[in-house]
Amino acid sequence: MMYVWFMAAGIVAGLCAGLFGVGGGLIIVPALVWIFLAYGMPSEIVPHVAVGTALATIIITSISSLSAHHKKGGVRWDIFKNIAKGLVLGSLFGAWVATLIKGDYLQGIIGVFAIAMSLKMFMKKANQVQNRPLPKDYEQGMAGVIIGAMSAVFGIGGGSLTVPYLTHVGLPIKQAVGTSSACGLPIALAGAIGFMWFGHSAVENMNVAGLVGFVHLPAFVMVSVMSFMTAKVGAKFAHKLPATTLKKAFACLLFFVGCQLIYGAVA
Repeated sequence: MMYVWFMAAGIVAGLCAGLFGVGGGLIIVPALVWIFLAYGMPSEIVPHVAVGTALATIIITSISSLSAHHKKGGVRWDIFKNIAKGLVLGSLFGAWVATLIKGDYLQGIIGVFAIAMSLKMFMKKANQVQNRPLPKDYEQGMAGVIIGAMSAVFGIGGGSLTVPYLTHVGLPIKQAVGTSSACGLPIALAGAIGFMWFGHSAVENMNVAGLVGFVHLPAFVMVSVMSFMTAKVGAKFAHKLPATTLKKAFACLLFFVGCQLIYGAVA
């Protein structure tokens, strides 16, 4: 039955990844926390394993999502090149930080940030300036460091941070979603490697099958297979929906996730 739940989480995560350019971690992390606790994993490692496993699954989801968006011309590879360098550094740093600090405070902060970004996107006028001059290359790289670090801590592909950033600097929403889907790949790769490496010593004496550091291999396989297939479906819908509808839908998702993160931090 546990594998059925892994598959269900993968289906929903894949659809969200394709539609909104997120890696699916916003769905996968809370789902895995619930599944792991329900099936008896030691509670002290559950949050870290959920985050590490979510990042590993985002590797596969991002490949599926970015390939679909690339075929539609929705990925700005020039911007990806600049941000990706910072994303790798930030993700490795974030994975290290996650093993050292209590996550409740950071979780609450990012929840507030997500809600603020959702409100900003929801209220912004449709005639906003687009295709304006982009920030300098090094500024995009610095943004990548911040996005990568925060994403690794919470096990997300960075879409909830990358999409608002890209729309803020002037990209149309569909290019922002497509480019964000590509940015999830370096975040997930660096973050998953970090969680496997830094988590190795923490789990080596625990009798939990399927763990490599803070990554649960059976969950990784099942969630990845389902999310890989459904991400392409979500991406197709993303390019058929009107830009305003897509933007408001993403803003609603951000608001919901922000509330969930805050609730989890204070509960």
